[in-house]
Amino acid sequence: MTKDIYPILIESLQVVTVLVASPLLVGWIRVLKCWSQGRSSAGVFQPFRDISKLFIKETVLAENASWIFRATPYIVFGATVMAGAIIPVISVDLPLSATADIIALVALFAIARFFLALAGMDIGTAFGGMGSSREMMVSSLAEPAMLMSIFTVSLVNSSTSLSQMALVLTSNPIVLRPSLAFALLAFVLIALAENGRIPVDNPATHLELTMIHEAMILEYSGRHLALLEWANMMKLFLFAAIGIACFFPWGIALKDNIGMLPAAFILLAFKLALIGVFIVVAETVLAKMRIFRVPEFLGSAFLFATLGMLSYFILE
Repeated sequence: MTKDIYPILIESLQVVTVLVASPLLVGWIRVLKCWSQGRSSAGVFQPFRDISKLFIKETVLAENASWIFRATPYIVFGATVMAGAIIPVISVDLPLSATADIIALVALFAIARFFLALAGMDIGTAFGGMGSSREMMVSSLAEPAMLMSIFTVSLVNSSTSLSQMALVLTSNPIVLRPSLAFALLAFVLIALAENGRIPVDNPATHLELTMIHEAMILEYSGRHLALLEWANMMKLFLFAAIGIACFFPWGIALKDNIGMLPAAFILLAFKLALIGVFIVVAETVLAKMRIFRVPEFLGSAFLFATLGMLSYFILE
């Protein structure tokens, strides 16, 4: 009986971790940014208060809103939770680990982006159409670069499964590989662009000339906006989890080793804290670039990912 319940408990614990830790990560980043600017912060739990307030507020819909606009928040939230269920965050021994393929994961993110872009254009506002077109431009450049970066890691580990990648890296001795260094650099650039962080986008502003993600959700309110904001927080957390699983998986619990779970949680919190520090430092040092410079930024990411793959075949 224990063996039958254990996978369900691990999967449930994983999903709860994604749901709870993602707002905490965003709150930690906001607190660090306030500290770096000499301002007082609202605390790491402020995202939870924001989400709870949005769930209480009334949902206002435009008269010409179709079923796409109404269904998009639930589709985006569901696809993001599904992605969180297959990424090895605390353990590689997940019931859905067989489906934790990087191609399927990118497809889940693509489904959420597709419906969000449709919803942005559904109402017919200028901001929504502008945000959707910019989002599609970013995705058309970011997704190939992300696949190239993760494929470089899959060549090293002989698998496209995230669970298998983490298992192989933790089982082998630590070796500095140029291919993984290039792939990591490319993945960092892609993660900043995919999550609308500086220098690609500024999540703290609503300026019509700069916003991408915010432009698509301007017409949402109430529980719909709460689901979209929560999904956006989870997306940032999941990209951090992908980076940890692919490049720094040490500490993730291995198969049939429930004793490693407490240490896995502690190390996960430590890694996320460091990622938050890195994001704040990067956003403090860098400036928001013009939208026409984004293709060059993502082109550099694709170049680094390609160099990583070439260095694998040449040097390894």
